[in-house]
Amino acid sequence: MHDFQHIFISIIIEAFPFILLGVFFSALLQVFVSDAMIARITPSHPVAGVLFGCLLGLLLPLCECGMIPVVRRLIRKGMPPYIGMVFIFAGPIINPIVFASTFSAFRSQPSMAYSRIGLAFVVCMLLGLLMVRFMKRNPLKLGMHSFTGGRSGESAYGHNYNYGSLNSGFRERIHATFNHASDEFFDIGKYLIIGAFLTAIVQSAVDPTVLLSLSEHPAAANIFMMGAAFALSLCSTSDAFIASSFQGILGPGALLGFLVFGPMVDVKSLLMLFSAFRSKVIIAISLYLAAAVWLLSIVTEKLIFRQ
Repeated sequence: MHDFQHIFISIIIEAFPFILLGVFFSALLQVFVSDAMIARITPSHPVAGVLFGCLLGLLLPLCECGMIPVVRRLIRKGMPPYIGMVFIFAGPIINPIVFASTFSAFRSQPSMAYSRIGLAFVVCMLLGLLMVRFMKRNPLKLGMHSFTGGRSGESAYGHNYNYGSLNSGFRERIHATFNHASDEFFDIGKYLIIGAFLTAIVQSAVDPTVLLSLSEHPAAANIFMMGAAFALSLCSTSDAFIASSFQGILGPGALLGFLVFGPMVDVKSLLMLFSAFRSKVIIAISLYLAAAVWLLSIVTEKLIFRQ
């Protein structure tokens, strides 16, 4: 019980400031940055567009929980679908807040933060190029209301924030920012608590030799950690602190699989993706992401960490 309490509380305390920072940035962007502004800076060349989609998270560090409705609106307003969908999967990882949280969680092994960004970039760049080559139809489910109740300015939580509207007063938009941030914080916070709780149980109750036996088989360890990331549905601003608690027990490749696959595909985001996009597209992309992350995380462990 003492070990459980120590692990659980330490994960919560370490992750808290990064979640707070992430939801505040997300709220600012939702309220002050218009969809039209993003559409104006979108490249027209496919390869440049894919690169733009991969790196858009550097400018818009949105949490994956609020990214799908935003991207859906952007695609409806004319953004090429391959750019928007690449942003959905790359944005939760390739952004400064997630890099800072990963770097902080792996202070003794900072290469994990760089490897996480690099692996996500390669996976998403390849995904975008495949979509440019093979996706011929609009992936959106047409004729359906958006998550936001059919109005582009209403959030998934039911508040009408009028994002980026020049007609809304500054005071109203500040109020909307804090409303959105508080809603998103409590929505994301419960996933962190559940994840920290389950991780603390595993760390304190499961015989370490069981996990150590997995580390001897990188392929199995990667599948185990990717499955855990999918089920736990953690926010990308806090999952590094969960992963770092397994440092020294599982290999870097398994931890990378957890850190890269979870923000791209988890239970909550998959349900939202199926609601917004055609099922065949999401199934194909999910299978590609699982295979690519699994294979490249093993390769990265061999090349970068020399194990």
